[in-house]
Amino acid sequence: MNRNTRTLATVLSAAFLLTSLPSLAEETETYGETFGRKLTTGLANIATSSLEIPKNIILINNQSNVIYGFIGGTFKGLLNMGGRIGVGVLDLVSSPIPTQPIVHPLYVWDNFNAETTYGKAFRPSN
Repeated sequence: MNRNTRTLATVLSAAFLLTSLPSLAEETETYGETFGRKLTTGLANIATSSLEIPKNIILINNQSNVIYGFIGGTFKGLLNMGGRIGVGVLDLVSSPIPTQPIVHPLYVWDNFNAETTYGKAFRPSN
């Protein structure tokens, strides 16, 4: 490989790396963004936790019948409401500790057709 080809290869490699690094940097949250996200999601999950009841009534009603949807959806909604309140309090208390979100979807209104699930509590953010 002659000198001009190596120089061109080095310049192209450097240009590729320099243009791809900013896109990788945008994917990670800073400490302040994580702190703010945990505060806002904690407050929002506590304030809007009661929306889990109609959400689960609708979800179970779409999967079965109206009677089971109302009764089962109410009980499941109450359980998820308690879970959202607990996760909200935990997010408020642990907001200085950068962790991944516990509840999915993050807010009740994010994906109203998705079941509420809970993940591992303290997965460190990268």
